[in-house]
Amino acid sequence: MSESLRSGVRGMSVAAAFAGMRSVGPVLFRAGCPDCRGRFELAASALRLAIGASSRTTFYSFTCPGCGVSVRKPAGERIVELLTGGGVSTLRLHSA
Repeated sequence: MSESLRSGVRGMSVAAAFAGMRSVGPVLFRAGCPDCRGRFELAASALRLAIGASSRTTFYSFTCPGCGVSVRKPAGERIVELLTGGGVSTLRLHSA
């Protein structure tokens, strides 16, 4: 790194470094209901994630805003990563 670039970084305040950043809106997840076939977006607070010992016991769930049915869907590694990164509350299931 050049000396002029290093000295510029050292002299920058935290406020100046973050001055151009804007707040990020809430994360929304797309979901669909198998009963009413409705498609919608849900906030992280509307979803629940359960992580079990196997792929058969790892799932996410929500209540359909269209028909009110409880929906439970399997969650693979990528879905778990996206949901946890988006702030979905997670329950870790312990095997008996």
